[in-house]
Amino acid sequence: MPPPRLLFDENLAPSLPHRLADLYPQSVHVRDVGLATADDEQIWLHARDRGYLIVTKDDDFRQRSFLRGAPPKVVWAKLGNCSTADIEQALRSRYAMIVAFATDEMGALLVVARL
Repeated sequence: MPPPRLLFDENLAPSLPHRLADLYPQSVHVRDVGLATADDEQIWLHARDRGYLIVTKDDDFRQRSFLRGAPPKVVWAKLGNCSTADIEQALRSRYAMIVAFATDEMGALLVVARL
């Protein structure tokens, strides 16, 4: 199975796809795909139609995942005020968990919180 493809929301650094390319190749930031000013619905549909997991710090996507379920799946970075390096480390250290989540047919939301 190929590694999960992540779509990073606007509230996360555009450098994250590059910084994590060794683990999550073919991941993109919303800016990379013309969705920098898109609303949540457009981002949701883009991720759903192209097989991305949405990575966000935005509570709106968490709520949307409860209402609609998957696809797409949502990785909610519930890390509070933190650096891009903290986000990167959280996604690196939870790689196995994110891969398992991506293949879990029942899961719609994965909360990534501080260790």
